[in-house]
Amino acid sequence: MAHLLAALIVTAAVIGQVSLARAQTQPTSPATATATAPAEPRPENVEADVSTRSVAVTSSFTGTEIVVFGAIDNARHLESNEEQYEIVITLEGARQRLVARRKSNVTGIWVNTESVTFADVPSYYAIASTRPLDEIADPIVLRQRDIGFEQIPMQPERGWATGLSTSDLRKFKSAVIRLKRKERLYVESEFGVRFVGRNLFRATIDLPANVPVGPLATRVYLFRNGQLIDTFESRVQLAREGIERYLHDFAFSYPMLYGIAAVIVAIGAGLAASSIFQRHRR
Repeated sequence: MAHLLAALIVTAAVIGQVSLARAQTQPTSPATATATAPAEPRPENVEADVSTRSVAVTSSFTGTEIVVFGAIDNARHLESNEEQYEIVITLEGARQRLVARRKSNVTGIWVNTESVTFADVPSYYAIASTRPLDEIADPIVLRQRDIGFEQIPMQPERGWATGLSTSDLRKFKSAVIRLKRKERLYVESEFGVRFVGRNLFRATIDLPANVPVGPLATRVYLFRNGQLIDTFESRVQLAREGIERYLHDFAFSYPMLYGIAAVIVAIGAGLAASSIFQRHRR
């Protein structure tokens, strides 16, 4: 009996070791691996909006402000200052055809000697950012999204046919940007976007009184470590209202009748003023 009991104990020990070895060699089930593996962070995205979607342009319009605000969803806690989130906001007006002319002194008289017609030039362009653009992303990344004055696409319609060089075209483009900035139609605000807390931001963009009427495309770009992560786009509509709208529609729909009416009004105003002055003389 003693030998039989010893044999059973040895057999049970061997079976236990074999079962343990099989358990160690079996692969982990997908459910167990998923449960133990750390969850990947969700990608960040930007959500934004504007203070108003429509702006009424009347005869008393002197300009206004557009407030762009938003938040970064799924924002991570970034320790390094070089990997902080950066926001760039652009407000772009309708693209239009523009003719740029160069004046030269010819025998003491300044006359137009050269001209370039650019196609699809933004009528208004404002940009606000958390930092200067060259500190946010590489120029190649900015060029892909047309971010910044230097990246605005200005393709000439007849520039090459007149024999202008690339250097001359660059000068014409710089002149257009300079004149637009002088008219406050091209505006840049470095550090114009401010973070409120860790993931909330806001910016205020001025619209001058001479801003062209039409749609304004508002774009918000989210950068991190020089890479574009997400983009948000919205629109603001500038529309004429009141008597100015009716006069504008009448002038462009019936230009001849508008011209005749303008002449009649001018003659009537002149006759009325003359009659008033004659009465005062008497």
